[in-house]
Amino acid sequence: MAFIAYFLSRVDVLLFISVCIAFLIYWINGSKKKTANMPPGPTPLPFIGNLHLVDLNKPYQSLMELSEKYGEVFTLHFGPKKMVILSGYKAVKEALVTRADDFGERASSPIFDIISNEHGIIFANGEIWKSMRRFTLSTLRDFGMGKKSVEVKIQEELHPYIESFKSYNGKPFNTHILTNSAISNIICSIVFGKRFEYDDPTFEKLIRMLDENAKLVGTPKVMLFNYYPFIGSIFGLQNKVARNIKDLHTFILKCIKKCRQEFDANDIGGYIDAYLMKQEQESTKTETYFDEQNLLASVLDLFAAGTETTSTTIRWGILLMMKYPEIQKKVQDEIKTHIKPGQLPTIEDRRKMPYTDAVVHEVQRFANIVPLNLSRAPPTDINFRGYCIPKVS
Repeated sequence: MAFIAYFLSRVDVLLFISVCIAFLIYWINGSKKKTANMPPGPTPLPFIGNLHLVDLNKPYQSLMELSEKYGEVFTLHFGPKKMVILSGYKAVKEALVTRADDFGERASSPIFDIISNEHGIIFANGEIWKSMRRFTLSTLRDFGMGKKSVEVKIQEELHPYIESFKSYNGKPFNTHILTNSAISNIICSIVFGKRFEYDDPTFEKLIRMLDENAKLVGTPKVMLFNYYPFIGSIFGLQNKVARNIKDLHTFILKCIKKCRQEFDANDIGGYIDAYLMKQEQESTKTETYFDEQNLLASVLDLFAAGTETTSTTIRWGILLMMKYPEIQKKVQDEIKTHIKPGQLPTIEDRRKMPYTDAVVHEVQRFANIVPLNLSRAPPTDINFRGYCIPKVS
């Protein structure tokens, strides 16, 4: 009796038990809510959901294994977050291509809210996303995306890139930052209208911050921050991401200020110039999405999406050529046959080099740069393959 009396007198213990009971009731009610006709999946456990079934270091492998049991469309609980997983070419194509409007929204995520706060191109939704995407695609086409002019920019960047490789005189070196710098410079030439030297300290810092954020976002600790913001914040990695974003914004703002000072409507040299001209055109409107926040976020999106994915693919290509020297030799022989010494390759050369073209495509298939893609969220409740996928509340 004394023990029971002592136990009942401890307010902190009673409070803890009450919270646990309330949480369990909330969990049970939440798991029942909107589950009617949702895709099948493993039974979630309280608090952790199905995280015990997922290797956070290689979540894509765990999801592939689960898809073998539950099919191409299944439900999984990442802690308190309920998600529908699409696996396989046909299911993904049907959702993202055939029914793109039904899966057009971007799912909210604490770490990406820190990065863009739902501005820009990648993480925005609704009219903001439509306006930024439409403007960006149009502007990039004007600056040569898919045309001869952007090929020239790539060829120009090849010279310092190759010379940097040669400077090591055959000794081992890490291609990571060097390759990131070369790819990022092509983005710089389109966004800012200029490139940077590889040893420019400001440029080096920019590359390292972009690279660090790309690594941090995929770590298990940041994933836990997305699922349990309060608990995940203990690790503090989101603060490092936020500091990098702040420094990147400072760098971009300096470039924007310089572009604004030198702005000439008759000489649009890059994406920022085009955006500034669009701001002038929209200045008389009572409502416009072309503000500073969307400019910052859009420029950062172009760097993040354009640099890391392409650079990683190229480094995979280098690694695979080292691992399979016989394939490397066949590629080199084909290049020597169709491209003269000292001549740079062009898009037109692809037609004459089918083996090299096939190897490039195989590298892209093998590398699997973004295996999980980015989360989507249906704007309304939808029916997909006989299942109900509810709108994210």
